[in-house]
Order: sequence, then C-alpha cells, then structure tokens
Amino acid sequence: MTETLSQYSAILLYCTMVVYAAAFVAFAIDLAQRSAAAGRPVAQSGAGEQLTAAQRRAAAQTTQTASGQAGGSGTVTTLDRPTVIDDDAEIARTRSGGVVIRVAMALTWLGFIAHLLATILRGVAAERVPWANMWEFSMTGTVLMVGVFLGVQFKLDLRFLGAFLIGLVLMLLGIASLQYYVDVVPLPPALQSYWLVIHVLVATLATGFFALGFALSGVQLMRTRYEESEDSPPTWLGFLKTLPAAVTLENLAYRLNVIGFILWTFTLIAGSIWAEAAWGRYWGWDTKEVWTFIIWVIYAGYIHARATRGWRGSRSAWLAIVGFSAVMFNFGIVNVFFKGLHAYSGL
Repeated sequence: MTETLSQYSAILLYCTMVVYAAAFVAFAIDLAQRSAAAGRPVAQSGAGEQLTAAQRRAAAQTTQTASGQAGGSGTVTTLDRPTVIDDDAEIARTRSGGVVIRVAMALTWLGFIAHLLATILRGVAAERVPWANMWEFSMTGTVLMVGVFLGVQFKLDLRFLGAFLIGLVLMLLGIASLQYYVDVVPLPPALQSYWLVIHVLVATLATGFFALGFALSGVQLMRTRYEESEDSPPTWLGFLKTLPAAVTLENLAYRLNVIGFILWTFTLIAGSIWAEAAWGRYWGWDTKEVWTFIIWVIYAGYIHARATRGWRGSRSAWLAIVGFSAVMFNFGIVNVFFKGLHAYSGL
C-alpha cells in the first residue's frame, strides 16, 4: 500500500509538471503580447508620457524615497513638482487582464492543487510529514513557492512574475525527478520530533517569499536598464515597458524579503532549540547550520543596508539575488554534497 501511494504521488507530480509547463507557456505568451502592445504607437503619447518616464527614473535613483524603509509609497521631486510614487497604484496601472493571463493563472491553480495532492499522498504513504529527504524537500518547497505566489495575488497583482516563478519551479522539479527520487523510508532518530514540522515548514515558507523577492529583484534590474537605456531596446523586451517602475518593483521585493527574513530568523532559532534537544548543544558549526546563518546574515545586511545606508536601486537588487543564491546553494549543494549531522538527503 505504501509503495502504491508513493507511485501515485510521483505520477501525479509528473502530471503537475505538465500543467506547470502549459502555465509557463501561457505566461510567456502574455509577456510576448505585452511586448507587442508596447510597440504599437499610442495616440495620446507625448510630453505627458515622457514626463512620467522621467519621474520614474528620478524616483528609482533617489535615496530619499520614504517607501524604501516602510515598503509603502514615497515622494520625490521632479521638475520642481512633487511626484508621488504609489506602489499599489503603479501595480494597478500595469495590470494585465487578457484572456491568456487568466488561462495561465487557472493552469497554475490547477497545477498547484495537483502538486499539493501529490505532496499529501507522499505524506500518507510515509505516515509522516513529507519532508525528510531531497525528493520530499523538493516537492514541499516548490509547492509552497507556488502557494506563496498564488496567495500574494489576493493582495498584489504580481501575475507578471508567473513565467519567472513557474520556470524556477519547473527547473527544481525537473532536477528532483532526475536526481532525487527515493522510495519511502523511516525517519532517522534525530528527525523524529515535532520540531521537524515546525522548523522545516517555516524554512520552506521563508524560501517561498525569498523566491518571489528574487524574481522581483531580477525584473527590477531589467526594468532599470530599460528606463536608463538611451537606445531603443530590442522589441522582445518591450514587455518591460508594461511592468511597474523599477522603484515599485524594489519596494515590493523589500516587503517580501522582510517577511522571508522574519521567517528565516525563526528557522534559525527553532533549529538551535531542536539541535539542543537532539544533540545536546545549540550550535555546533555543522555545515548546514553555518549556511543557514550565512543566509540570515546576507538578508540582515540587505535590510540594514537598504534601510540605513541608502543602498537602493541595483545594489539592493543584487544583494537580494545573492541572498537567494545562497538559499539555493544551501538546498542543492550543501544538502547533497556536504556531510554532517544534517545529511538527510536520502541519496
């Protein structure tokens, strides 16, 4: 029975990947349509539109934007007139309501439901929470990434990130399917604790928020280059014109990374408490513990540098990207190739 449920879980996950692939294609088509629409002449374009672009560039470059610290809105001065950069209004202005994006979101919801069922089936087969080895970590981590992406849509319209986020999820699931699949096995003694549920669940939730922050920071860098470009960018990059201003993308990334940082802080604390219960010490400089702390330091530095040192714009985005790269290194390299007390890859 256990083996059968495990096989059903794997088959359902492969079906999920097919649905996600279709959603990725739909998101990509939406970006292509945005590029095509951005390339068409607009009748009312003129000085007013140029002024708006200039204001956005000034907003992206200023270090006095109040929204950087609070993640809200700020005021800058352009041409001796105050310009209010409102994140929510900017998101609403660039909202895409086409059929293709709605199809992409419907497919993402369908894939998420199938993904969640596959993860639950694996847990039922194992008679425990499904995050005890790399295959299960991959299933749970990616389902929470998609869940965070879908959940954020109730507050903010970030559907333009669909191609980036679903593409990342597909890549991680593809690697997991090729390299990480293992049969259900009993938990090692050190993992037989309620802290497994708390510690790993919070860590994967934090990773979901970091992933969204990473995607926003990557798009922010592209949008900044687009705004500062003196030459006409390639036609296929025209979709960047339809996205929120770089300063808005930066503010949104900051909000999400702060949430992820809070969750990661709890992960670090919970891991220390669990380590004391399992091994009799709170900290032992194990490779996994060190990398968890390194990730915390990077994101703490990102928040501190942006809030107090004026690290805005591209420098802020690159710090967020470095932070998520450390998260992926911790997940894909440390878990698999480094030996230690946390060597639970199951491979």
